[in-house]
Amino acid sequence: MSLLAATPIIGPGEPAVPSAGRALSVRGADISSLLKEEAAGRTFEDKGRIAPVERLLSACGANVVRLRVWVNPPPGDSDLASALGLARRAHAAGMQVLLDLHYSDSWADKDNQTTPTAWSGQDLSTLVATVRAYTRDTVRAFAAQGTPPAMIQIGNEVTNGMLWPGGRVYDEQGGEHWDGFVALLRAGLQGAADLTSAPPRTLIHIDRGGDIGGARYFYDHILGADVRFDVVALSYYPFWHGPLATLRAQLADLATRYGKDVLVVETAYPWLLPSGDGRQYYVTRADQLPDSALFPATSQGQGAYFEALRTAVRQVPGRRGLGFLAWEPAWLPGVDRDGGSEGDPYGNLTMFDWNGAGLPSLAAFRPVSVPRR
Repeated sequence: MSLLAATPIIGPGEPAVPSAGRALSVRGADISSLLKEEAAGRTFEDKGRIAPVERLLSACGANVVRLRVWVNPPPGDSDLASALGLARRAHAAGMQVLLDLHYSDSWADKDNQTTPTAWSGQDLSTLVATVRAYTRDTVRAFAAQGTPPAMIQIGNEVTNGMLWPGGRVYDEQGGEHWDGFVALLRAGLQGAADLTSAPPRTLIHIDRGGDIGGARYFYDHILGADVRFDVVALSYYPFWHGPLATLRAQLADLATRYGKDVLVVETAYPWLLPSGDGRQYYVTRADQLPDSALFPATSQGQGAYFEALRTAVRQVPGRRGLGFLAWEPAWLPGVDRDGGSEGDPYGNLTMFDWNGAGLPSLAAFRPVSVPRR
């Protein structure tokens, strides 16, 4: 039996089992910065076992790794070669790949969707052809080495469009322009389906975790334009997006409204509130955490957050809640987000402590609901 057959990404229509006892079909993490961590001399262990991060995650029950790919970054920084290498390692550890195409030379998110330098100046029709070919060729590169992606994102946090200015939805005067963005989404989706008999499941990913109205507005527009994809994917960070109850309501709403599977494709939670180390962090105060009474910024509180998240996803109606992916759980301070050495603002949101030892939250990757840590 092949790896992909042994650990399927569950789709709709499978036999129903009680939500409290069933396994989430997607339990994983984005480990895109792992090579930089290793180059800096980081090592990781869990329960006394020293091993590569993907092996430790797999041993805890994780079955998917998410890998971002930038178009033409500096070598070794989310480039295709690095992602291919990590995909081989993940596959050898028994895990599937979720491919996260940013369609940029650097970070793409709700505030940044810069067209790759090599593609700048292309008119929309040319850019559409470029996106389709690039997507097809990237998927083919993963398949050629025996690690075909099980899932693929067409863009990263594309709430405001992608490949600006051609695919920018909102202009500075407050106008909206969906046609270019829709054309680029379709091109990426077509590229993902080209040259393969078993195309990956497709995700459209926005940053609006917990925001029912904002998510509806976005997905109503692209589905109204007949953009065809498989999975609604959300970023959800409680310190930006609000209490877990709002996410729970949103997941149920989206799954019911669109009849699609939903996935929390990015999430994280602090295990400490650092002070006095001279670095900048996104979360430094308890009052930034809307559920801090339930999930304090401690190792146990972080574990409790992920347990509650698991429950929220399992409770999505119709078994439409696929699962979750933790964002960069091994990106420890000392390697910053832009290739320097001053650390990163997510450094206290990891699932390994600053000595590289696994935290209790790793139990969230287990297949079934009974804790084992």
